[in-house]
Amino acid sequence: MTELARTRDSLLQCYDAIECLCGRLDAQQWQVQSLCPGWKARDVIQHLAMMERVMAGWLPDGTGALPHFDRVAAVDSEMAALDPVALAGLVTEIFAARRGDLAKLTQDDMELPSWTPVGVKTFGRFLEIRVFDFWVHERDITCPLGWPTDDTGPRAEISLAEVTGSLGYIVGKRIGLPDGSSIVFHLTGPITRDLPVVVDGRAKVVAHVDSPDVEVTADFLTFMQLACGRIDPQAQIDAAKITWTGNAEFGDRAARNLRFTM
Repeated sequence: MTELARTRDSLLQCYDAIECLCGRLDAQQWQVQSLCPGWKARDVIQHLAMMERVMAGWLPDGTGALPHFDRVAAVDSEMAALDPVALAGLVTEIFAARRGDLAKLTQDDMELPSWTPVGVKTFGRFLEIRVFDFWVHERDITCPLGWPTDDTGPRAEISLAEVTGSLGYIVGKRIGLPDGSSIVFHLTGPITRDLPVVVDGRAKVVAHVDSPDVEVTADFLTFMQLACGRIDPQAQIDAAKITWTGNAEFGDRAARNLRFTM
């Protein structure tokens, strides 16, 4: 599968998932507190749709120009005035427009220099960050409601790649592992992965580590939600949802300091 096909299909699945949520939520569930601090389920959906609204019809021009962020205030005001049924209808309209945009994309478009929340990258990377945002926010809503999600497939892999790309920062700055040390994160499923990191002047992800100083084990969703600051580390430690072997101090610091974004 090409980068274009993988990213486009993943975004289409993201739109489908949020539209499905809009159809399932009752009046009380629209107001449930999400895992995103300060945001209810409605706020999360409004945020996702607002961003897609300002991206509608936009392609980067290579100068680093932003999407149509000047529209944000007006779009927010428009959405805030709607009841849940009307908001769900507007979400459907916005995603329909974005589906049309995605259908026109070419591989050359994916390679255009583009503004992203992490600096100027490619438009393809920007769209991958959108997949990550959708993936995390979908679970911000479903987890408090006890609704299951499929945590496998390309969307989950793209989201994991965003966290993996930040593991050097997480280990070096957030956890503060000292120079000359190493750590391996074992993800137990539904996506299984070993993520070794060594600190050699600076922390970086590597292919393999012999005899790491500490090994940290967690299921995929727990690891992701800790990295995104969605769940309390102490509660996960107490429930043995995240464990470690080797250097106890490093393990404890790792379990408590995975967050790199909110």
